[in-house]
Amino acid sequence: MEQGEASAVPETARQETEALSRKWWWVEASIWTARMVSALVNGVKGDKWFSLKDKLVRPSALEAAWRKVARNKGACGVDGQSIDRFAADGERYLAELHEELKTGRYRPQAVRRVDIPKGDGRTRPLGIPTVKDRIVQQALKMVVEPIFEVQFRPGSYGFRPGRGCKDALREVDRLVKEGYTYVVDADLKGYLDAASYCPQDYSMPPKRLGWLAIILIRSPLLPPLVT
Repeated sequence: MEQGEASAVPETARQETEALSRKWWWVEASIWTARMVSALVNGVKGDKWFSLKDKLVRPSALEAAWRKVARNKGACGVDGQSIDRFAADGERYLAELHEELKTGRYRPQAVRRVDIPKGDGRTRPLGIPTVKDRIVQQALKMVVEPIFEVQFRPGSYGFRPGRGCKDALREVDRLVKEGYTYVVDADLKGYLDAASYCPQDYSMPPKRLGWLAIILIRSPLLPPLVT
């Protein structure tokens, strides 16, 4: 074996790791290790991920989620607690939240509803969760988003990390130059105004991440709403 061949495999592995890091720069490092990111791309046995709730409830994940929520600012929810008020005693609030999630006692609060004026004179309802609930929602997003991200089609650009409308426009420009001339525009008008949702399912065991996901994903869309 040539002297230079001994380092060929490690060098290739290093390059692959760096390539993954560039593509998945947006994942939360306190949750997604390099080994987990590699498993995202290569697939996991049975397409099942385990111990995800453990990653959600860990203090480091909640702290990372809180930092993102704090940067986004936003109004207070039904409990009247603002970002600044939460920050004043954030360590205690995060510890309480960790314990509630760990023991299965966590329940999201009602969502405060406000009506945002639209250009045509109508209003658009906006739900504002409490700061605490926004933290849990953000933590859940950081855990599950990479798992769903690998399943999306390459041509999807809406609400995806590292992608935006300019990327979509560049793709449209490319397609037009290739000779594609038809555009199909479809929209579900007022879908969230009339959609029917099933009741929240609290029967799933609290140790399952799916139980928490059901509650959190539906909670901004379901009553109780406080105006």
